[in-house]
Amino acid sequence: MVEPDRIGDAAHIRAQALAKAGRPESDPAPVRVVRRSIDARARMPRFQLRVAVGGEERGASVFRPAAPGGKRAVVVGAGPGGYFAALTLLEAGIKPVLLERGRDVRSRLKDVKKIYSEGLIDPHSNYCFGEGGAGTYSDGKLYTRATKRGDVDRILDLFVSFGASDDIRVDAHPHLGSNVLPRIVRGMREAILAAGGEIHFGAHVSDLLLDGGRVRGVRLAGGESVEGDAVILATGHSARDVYQLLQRQGVRIEAKPFALGVRIEHPQALVDRMFYHQSPRHPALPAASYRLACQTAERGVFSFCMCPGGFVVPASTAPGELVLNGMSLASRGAPFANAGLVAEVRPDDVAERDPLALLRFQASVERDMFRAGDGTTQRAPAQRVPDFLAGRVSAALGRTSYIPGVYAAPLHELLPGFVARALREGLPILGAKHKGFDSAEATLLAVESRTSSPVRIPRDRETLMHPEVSGLFPCGEGAGYAGGIVSAAMDGVAVAEAVVRWGKK
Repeated sequence: MVEPDRIGDAAHIRAQALAKAGRPESDPAPVRVVRRSIDARARMPRFQLRVAVGGEERGASVFRPAAPGGKRAVVVGAGPGGYFAALTLLEAGIKPVLLERGRDVRSRLKDVKKIYSEGLIDPHSNYCFGEGGAGTYSDGKLYTRATKRGDVDRILDLFVSFGASDDIRVDAHPHLGSNVLPRIVRGMREAILAAGGEIHFGAHVSDLLLDGGRVRGVRLAGGESVEGDAVILATGHSARDVYQLLQRQGVRIEAKPFALGVRIEHPQALVDRMFYHQSPRHPALPAASYRLACQTAERGVFSFCMCPGGFVVPASTAPGELVLNGMSLASRGAPFANAGLVAEVRPDDVAERDPLALLRFQASVERDMFRAGDGTTQRAPAQRVPDFLAGRVSAALGRTSYIPGVYAAPLHELLPGFVARALREGLPILGAKHKGFDSAEATLLAVESRTSSPVRIPRDRETLMHPEVSGLFPCGEGAGYAGGIVSAAMDGVAVAEAVVRWGKK
């Protein structure tokens, strides 16, 4: 354990590590920090370090493309799943042809800004669609618990090789920031192109090219056909039209539970008091964060995508809907913290029994939230937590990080009944554990609805291929097999490796 005052003192850390290892201070063995986290259970938070004494440092993995071997795979989607799949294919000598419906990461930023300034939403280029995927402009958190699904260190190494800080290899909850990720994404694109891959922006897939039980490629909205030996679908959790085209073409899909609720926003100073027991926090400590969960009578309530020192942002992907998300810059220095506070939505919560039933439910809630306002802007309905619990509209709202603006609204009525009940039961439970969480300083903004895909595209456990369509490889969050940047990247690697194995048969 290291006090915040001493975290920058390399000599102190070295002396502690040598003493812990039972070695004299004169020992010349190298000492390096391999894991860094914060223990905030005591009144004074401390850094918890795992330190290696002696031995050689693990060599970092880098991208090493092989000579092309004549095969090619169509990769639909240029998010972490698609890009890491492409990198892995190139290392095996298979040419990836990436098709991204949105724009490149720099041009995409202009479309994101239009959502703030003009309320205009490009359905192909926004917070969810475009180069880099949904995580590029919504925080860039690299933490995952899915460590058994692949080599997390390999993913982090590649991020570092494309420009990320070495700190992500050490921090227990690594984070890049939405001002850093675009540069890293651009580096990945340049490496893929230099190694012989193709990347096409504004390439919106409208159909699969099916030949009996085999996929031969895809057709674009403009009518052009793109063929390949395999097709990797890495389209993200918001590509509703992809699920619809699969159903239309008779490709089996399944309904999958997801979660829906609100963004809850607090002053960062209050979050620091709740979880560090101090405000202002020690300057060596990062902005405090949390991951919370509780069980209510009907269902679980949990936090999602917590953004310390961040902003609530508009993440709608089509006109006429309202969707919220959160993001932080690398510094996490903004005055507010926000997180999704959501409850599970299950297939039996809706009357329909159809693979797209939960998707339609999700979309209907987003449209209702948009119509609850003036029906023309991305202003968000909001409510102070005590008013939400009491079932009354807030007489006044405090400051918020949400740039399009908020208005007082009865979220206890606007949210689906079972979600509102779960949140009204869960908030006091969380507030009892963390004083101030359910106070008047906390504001709820609606709606947080894109926590994960409400649809799963099935695949064989061994081959990772769709069980009924040879050559079709569902991948990442949109297929229902990942839940964040790192897990999507690991799934992209796993699916690409499956393509390689399948191609050798």
